[in-house]
Amino acid sequence: MNQTRIFLIFAWLMVAALLWMEWGKEQAAPPPAPAVTATATGSTVPNAAAAASAAAPGVVPSAPAMPGTAAVAAPAASGAAATVTVTTDVLKVVLDGGTLHRADLLKYPSEAADDSAPVRLLAEDANNYFVAQSGWVSQSGATPTHESGFVPETAQRDYVLAQGAKEIAVPFVWTGPNGLTIRRTYVFQHSGYAVTVRDEVINAGAAPWQGTIYRQLARVPRALTRSGPMNAEQYSFQGAAWYTDAEKYDKRKYDAFVEDGTLDQKATGGWIAMLQHHFFAAWIPGAKDPGTFSLATASAAGGATQYLIRDVGPGVTVAPGAKAQTTARLWIGPKLVESMKAEQVPGLERAVDWSSYSVMATMANAIFWLLEKLHGLFGNWGWSIIGLVVLIKLAMYPLSAAQYRSMARMRKFQPRIEQLKERYGDDKQKFQMAMMELYKKEKINPVGGCLPILVQMPVFLALYWVLLESVELRHAPWMLWIHDLTARDPFFVLPLINIAVMWATQKLTPTPGMDPMQKKMMQLMPLVFGVMFAFFPAGLVLYWITNSGLGLLQQWWMTKRYAEAPAAAKS
Repeated sequence: MNQTRIFLIFAWLMVAALLWMEWGKEQAAPPPAPAVTATATGSTVPNAAAAASAAAPGVVPSAPAMPGTAAVAAPAASGAAATVTVTTDVLKVVLDGGTLHRADLLKYPSEAADDSAPVRLLAEDANNYFVAQSGWVSQSGATPTHESGFVPETAQRDYVLAQGAKEIAVPFVWTGPNGLTIRRTYVFQHSGYAVTVRDEVINAGAAPWQGTIYRQLARVPRALTRSGPMNAEQYSFQGAAWYTDAEKYDKRKYDAFVEDGTLDQKATGGWIAMLQHHFFAAWIPGAKDPGTFSLATASAAGGATQYLIRDVGPGVTVAPGAKAQTTARLWIGPKLVESMKAEQVPGLERAVDWSSYSVMATMANAIFWLLEKLHGLFGNWGWSIIGLVVLIKLAMYPLSAAQYRSMARMRKFQPRIEQLKERYGDDKQKFQMAMMELYKKEKINPVGGCLPILVQMPVFLALYWVLLESVELRHAPWMLWIHDLTARDPFFVLPLINIAVMWATQKLTPTPGMDPMQKKMMQLMPLVFGVMFAFFPAGLVLYWITNSGLGLLQQWWMTKRYAEAPAAAKS
């Protein structure tokens, strides 16, 4: 029986260790990478533009770093190009033809307070610099870049999605030499976070024209504020991510851009993104468009390091008098799983970074799906978590019933085990053999209680990731004092209840043959978990309390039903 107790202690400590390690990952505030010149790691240009690389803008950290690119300059001054403002029911965006400078998410306040300003995902101030850019390079002469070239096609500078309208189009144009024109149109959808960016190349000249489009995201990692000893945002993945049909999903933290080597990923379709807690921006090229994904770092104004992920391609060839078109989507918004799936882009829902481990990510995705269905029934995420526990308990009832029956029988034979301990004294080997013989004779399974605990561990960790990453639960209240299930309990009521439930469970759990040191360790477990849970999301503690509380009731009932009177000690 000693081995059983040691195993249970180890299982509990492993839960604590795993959770503590996950919380302790310093992913949010990467150490500054060494300032480097705009060296795109593996950024190659398709054949159509290879010879034109020397003509590419020798620009900001964000322009394609191609052979012949000049040294890095500071970001272009805000307002260098004519900007327009677009307001829909969910977005307010400031953009020019080549760059989206600012994007506010109107449905998502920065804080839980009702009067809080909306989340600003894209921004151009130095400390929170995060922009989406797109331009062209060509071997055939001048092209519009993300810095200059495109101008508004109309005099309108303020666009507002009209009541009842499904979309709004914002046109820009670039007119080049030899009869070449590129028209760029941004199309914003009602209640949509995916902006369609359509480029039409019109060649009215006498010679063929070749060019290649590039699309990129550039940002300076923002400093994350701490709210208490632990803050979920501090431990969510911050960095670049990409997806291709061949290599599937991959990602890289900011401080690993240089350390993990170059990226030169050929892709057809796919997507590139910059991820942060609950929100992200992503370029989604056409499903059949070939391109090359690459990463880059560069020094920016003020000594900060900018990080960039880029897609170069596709290249187009336009005959005289002909036209060509390339279209991509730009996602600017929250990590809403159903909305991302509605875009029908393979792997886009992986932007919800459940976990670095595929098995855990799969479990988290399944748990979120179930929670979402329960939310449709209850209309409250807190009650959905409780409903999840009930469903898991029902599914595991045969296992847990066997566990508690075994515990009840162990309580019944506890006096006989204590007698064996007294008989064999310090001879632990003989004591263990005698105790196992007793278990065998009385058909008691001493490890019967371990399996339900082991099954609960991955579910618990998967729910941790769901609470950490699901924007659907962001600022979601339960009841009374719990106004945000993804934040810690402000008054530590749930952690205290957890201590009480664990203590009561210990009192019902038999401890035959356990030495004094092990008993002291067991007695400390409620306090250890209580302190640790004090800083965990309230929804996670709610799950654990509900699970433990139902387990306590089940154990009490089984003990009452099967333990009967203690077995008489036999000589």
